[in-house]
Amino acid sequence: MGLFSKIKNMFKSTEEEEDIVEEQEDEEVEEDEEESEVDEEIQEEIEETNEEETEIDEEDDSTDVEESEVEEESEPVVEETKVIEDKKSIKKAKKEKKKEDKKKDIKIYEKGLSKSREGFVSKLANLTNKYKKVTDEYFEELEEILIMADIGVNTVMDFIDRLRDRVRKEHIDDPSELKEIIVDELFIIYVNDEILTNKIHYNDKDISVILFVGVNGVGKTTTIAKIANKLKSEGKKVMMVAGDTFRAGAIEQLHEWADRAGVEFFGKEENSDPSSVLYDGIENAREKGCDVVLVDTAGRLQNKVNLMNELEKMNNVINKLVDGGCSETLLVIDAGTGQNGINQAKAFKEITNITGIVLTKMDGTAKGGIVLAIKEEVGIPVKFIGLGERMEDLVSFDIEKYIYGLFKDMM
Repeated sequence: MGLFSKIKNMFKSTEEEEDIVEEQEDEEVEEDEEESEVDEEIQEEIEETNEEETEIDEEDDSTDVEESEVEEESEPVVEETKVIEDKKSIKKAKKEKKKEDKKKDIKIYEKGLSKSREGFVSKLANLTNKYKKVTDEYFEELEEILIMADIGVNTVMDFIDRLRDRVRKEHIDDPSELKEIIVDELFIIYVNDEILTNKIHYNDKDISVILFVGVNGVGKTTTIAKIANKLKSEGKKVMMVAGDTFRAGAIEQLHEWADRAGVEFFGKEENSDPSSVLYDGIENAREKGCDVVLVDTAGRLQNKVNLMNELEKMNNVINKLVDGGCSETLLVIDAGTGQNGINQAKAFKEITNITGIVLTKMDGTAKGGIVLAIKEEVGIPVKFIGLGERMEDLVSFDIEKYIYGLFKDMM
């Protein structure tokens, strides 16, 4: 079974619900067995206690002390039962929350990728209906559709070569048979036999510091706020530090977003030295017991040398103050900028160590293929994807949910 079929089955709502019901039934059977065993043990202990109490009643008054000891022994049995029930309740609540979070994320992907799905997938469907056989003309039109979806020229050329090779080897003649293969090959482009993670790396030894880089106008400030909100909901104490001291209004804007997200904020006046702001910000975060520091930085890519020096100084500050150094450097890119966004990724990769990509405004573009192009051309994983304006619309990137959201109408 190819990836197309696997993902189609994975996200079928009815099958998903059936699987969840089956899992719950299995768990309930196991829990009933555990409860039965626990009940039997408790019953045996109670019977033993009753026998001891009967013997005590028949003895003289000197056995009052022993009766007191029996009552004390019976108390742990009740407490143990309560602990077991509490653990089961917590386990059940966690599973319910995980299930609800998964459903919520799937809905966000579906809605957020609707423009890309309508533009990209509808063209693929029309192409399949247009041709009765797989021909050179079919491949030429498919190539054009993929390039228009911002997948990238080099990526598309490699993809078409691989697709032609599979068509030849598997003797495929009907274009409708290629739908599943196209999804499979696009997935392979992103994964490329690598172990990918969308998880944020946290510092186990010390406070975690995450730098955010990106040109002005890509949604960097709001992205920081959304991630701060996400981390706060996970129980972390967060501080936002205004390291972009040169853009007019940047400090006030970040402060406002910190207030909205309900997290700590640190900043100084405009034109302050960013490294000095970062130094004092980390120290302030320590004093307030913060777990994570999210740092805004300047986006003046037009002067690479100055920006590189500035980021190098900031990393030196982090290395000096934090055991283990910087946890992450996330590059924020506006998905709607297409090839320009890929060029930004390449440029920032030259001047600092980018550990992950945040793609914003995916809901506003019909060119959702930029996810594949960035991974293929820059080699940096996408860690977050923005699929709407609300705080919760910035979600951890999941390749399977992305594929489902993009190709849902073909499944």
